Amino acid sequence: MSTKVERSCGAQRRTRENVRLALAVSLALAPLASALAEIKPLVDFRLRSESVEQTPFANEADVTTLRGRLGVEVGKLWSTAFLIEGEGVTPLNGDYRPDTSVANMTTFPVIPDPEGYEINRLQLTNTSLPGTALTLGRQRINLDDQRFMGNSGWRQNEQTYDGFRVVNKSVKNLSIDAAYFNQANRFFGPESPQGRYEGDNFYANLGYQTPIGKLSGFAYVFDFDTLTRFPGLTAGQAAALNPVRASTETYGVRIAGDRALGKVKLGYNASYADQKSLQNNPLDFSLSYRLAEVTAGYRVFTFGLGQELMEGNGTVGFATPMSTLHKFQGWADKFLTTPANGMDDRYASLGVATKKLGMFDSFSASVVYHSYATDRMSIDLGSEVNLQLQAKWKRFVARQVCDYSAQAGETPAIYRDTSKLWAQLDFVW
Repeated sequence: MSTKVERSCGAQRRTRENVRLALAVSLALAPLASALAEIKPLVDFRLRSESVEQTPFANEADVTTLRGRLGVEVGKLWSTAFLIEGEGVTPLNGDYRPDTSVANMTTFPVIPDPEGYEINRLQLTNTSLPGTALTLGRQRINLDDQRFMGNSGWRQNEQTYDGFRVVNKSVKNLSIDAAYFNQANRFFGPESPQGRYEGDNFYANLGYQTPIGKLSGFAYVFDFDTLTRFPGLTAGQAAALNPVRASTETYGVRIAGDRALGKVKLGYNASYADQKSLQNNPLDFSLSYRLAEVTAGYRVFTFGLGQELMEGNGTVGFATPMSTLHKFQGWADKFLTTPANGMDDRYASLGVATKKLGMFDSFSASVVYHSYATDRMSIDLGSEVNLQLQAKWKRFVARQVCDYSAQAGETPAIYRDTSKLWAQLDFVW
């Protein structure tokens, strides 16, 4: 009898132990199950046709490319989220020159969308600290107006950064954003001599929301390594493209905001920065940057005026190598590198946008006119007209047209007349 009781008690103990073990395992796996339940697929496709007609090239460059991004974001496990995303760019047809190599240099203008396949983003983000996000890995970074740090989202191959980033918003109205990165994966692609910029690079960006807008202070210290892989280029050409010439420290301030004046919405944006070369830079310089921009919106219309000044000393101009370059100084991309005598870009814009137009969920159109000159010596660098139509209907359709005209007899020969046309279709899920 006692033996049966002992067996029964032993069985009950084992049952209780098994229940405790099952509960412990369930509790331990609960965060994993929750994270797996929050899996978010990342799907992004862009089909684009681009043509470029540029003096004095013998042929017009024309290419259709398909850019695809596929990935997954896994929800937070112990306050840490995981993201992985691949990217591929495939030319479907056409003739063009995808980078600044000497191949076809005199035959086709550049369309910097080379074929390539790579890991676009691979990152861990931890949010265990109050109001703080810590991100480690290959990531997307866009700051302020993207003049100094951006992802160059217009090009098919996105610009990303390998490093560690801290974003803190625990104090009301205050944001702190700082990062170290040892490699910038540029939009030229992994096979291009300009596709990877390595080095010890750091930035800090502090923003405070005031009654008149967001006031920001920033520091960008780019200490790039010297590149030696420029096949087929002369020593002078290779030196001009070497990222070590963009090794600089830049410090500045920015204010951006808007105000309602009756039925008119007034927007404003102003920036100032000083830049100095670092010790490893073969050039010794100290230059400044200034931007002033104002917009006025009334109903569906928006009008804008602006001026961007970048100093040059006759040898080198103010550098913004990590910028979203296509966003500034015209869509023809004639001034991706600031002219040695600097840049004075004066521009005016007119746009119309509506949330509903016929079958479209939204529609917008804009025109921008640029007048270019050097900041030093005031050499006329020509003018440019940009046109854009955008329509959204579940899928996003965008078209851009730009025409750059040099000033005959005065504009340096490297800036030739250029016309570009794009048609594209985006699908994001």
